[in-house]
Amino acid sequence: MSEQIVIVGFGPVAARLVDELLPAVRSGLARLTVIGEEADAAYNRVLVADLGVGRTTAGALALSDAAALIADGVDVRLGVRVRRVDRARQQVVLTDGSTPHYDRLVFATGSRPVIPNLTGINPDPAAPVLPAGVTALRDLRDAEVLREAVAGGKRVVVLGGGVLGLETALAAAEEGATVTVVHNGAHPLGRNIDRGGGAVLAASLRNCGVRMAGNARSTGVEHNAPGGGFSALLLDDGSAIDGDLLVLSCGVRPRVELAEGCGLSTASGILVDHKLRAHHEPHIFAIGDCAEVRCPDPSCSDCRAARGPSGLVGPGWRQAEWLAEYLTLLAECSAEGTGDGPVEAGPVEAAELLPELPMEKPGVIVLKARGMNMAVAGDNTADPWDDEILMAGAVSSRPRLQVAQWADPEHGRYVKMTTRGGVLEGLVVVGMPRTAAELVSLFERGDELPADRSLLLRLDGPDQLAAAGASDPGRTVCRCAGVTGTKIEDAVVDGCSTVAEVSGATRAGTGCGGCHSDIKDIIEKHFQAAAAA
Repeated sequence: MSEQIVIVGFGPVAARLVDELLPAVRSGLARLTVIGEEADAAYNRVLVADLGVGRTTAGALALSDAAALIADGVDVRLGVRVRRVDRARQQVVLTDGSTPHYDRLVFATGSRPVIPNLTGINPDPAAPVLPAGVTALRDLRDAEVLREAVAGGKRVVVLGGGVLGLETALAAAEEGATVTVVHNGAHPLGRNIDRGGGAVLAASLRNCGVRMAGNARSTGVEHNAPGGGFSALLLDDGSAIDGDLLVLSCGVRPRVELAEGCGLSTASGILVDHKLRAHHEPHIFAIGDCAEVRCPDPSCSDCRAARGPSGLVGPGWRQAEWLAEYLTLLAECSAEGTGDGPVEAGPVEAAELLPELPMEKPGVIVLKARGMNMAVAGDNTADPWDDEILMAGAVSSRPRLQVAQWADPEHGRYVKMTTRGGVLEGLVVVGMPRTAAELVSLFERGDELPADRSLLLRLDGPDQLAAAGASDPGRTVCRCAGVTGTKIEDAVVDGCSTVAEVSGATRAGTGCGGCHSDIKDIIEKHFQAAAAA
């Protein structure tokens, strides 16, 4: 008998899992049910801000076609929620009264925006309903609210200095809105970037037309606009930031309520082992923003230093691809069994021999806009003179940390390289795109840097402009989907002439969108060469 797989959640990570499981569904190995709260099928939530400023369309954000999936035999249920999970009966209880059975259940519930505790905003944390003129910019409806503000040249206040808030602020400012970013701390990206890099980044944002209000603690909101809409963000020093729209970008929190309700172990996210199985529950899995890979083995060195969910789409996609292969192997094992007992009655050797999903390296944060470029990764907090920090961990012949740092604040340039044994453990690059691309590539490959670090700085020098197109074609251009420049070039040679067409052929650019300009460059260079031939 074919396995019944139920996926709770229908965001980008769930969409990738569905795509990877389709061959098993079409062959009859598995039956698949996917349950989504929203009325729309999966779309790229990361690019909702781009939709809100008119740079893309809802169709371009779509990651799944519900009608096509139904035609392939997938049971797609949209606009319905799971009330609870009945582990004893192996079924999920839905708000429409139905109770689908599962042999394997996958939580892909993602995360929800953090709503700050401000006077004038008192939503239910489990189902927030925000007042008029306030949005968390999370779904397609929120994008429409931002679109109206930007189209009208309104004043937009962004609360939060994280990467999503900064991307929203830059996009809105470029499209004509008056934008102010309010954040708590000396500089934006306070959890990811060092003081020097943060200061240069803040200056670059101001140069791009974004007003910055740092070291600011918000206390409440005023609703004096017509119809009781948002009119100002109140600060603890008695001042106020006037605006027409307040965008809350205060981080996200994994959605673990369903898992907790059925007795699964949770921390920041749903605790899963290296095969993405919930602790002590072989029938249930979790992937994406809601999953925290931390196995129950106390001797596992990888898990001792593991953090919570990354919040990045790339790791979630890799989890989905790995889990699809694992579930397919389990379904094949089940089909080979007797069919008389539980799923585990069949042989499971092939599935269990599948290599475990590798632990993810620290993610790379990239911020690109007209006139600015930034890349941040790893631990970059140490300064060159922090001997105590630099010596920490230098035991048993392990080398100490080394820091190379260069700054040109007047021209918005800053580079910091934190290495151990010549290999990057952290980096900050602002205003030097070619240096950033090379350092990110070295960081992701774990390659050793040249002994003369200044060679890397020269990549953005005037003598390198002519050689700008000579970068390694095999480098990874889209980190979210793991697509190389070579694969993109092949797609362009095969006829793709737009970013959307390349995305459809290769999946490049369907994640955070940070590689769109690189894809455009590859397309333009191809057609320029063809015209010159």
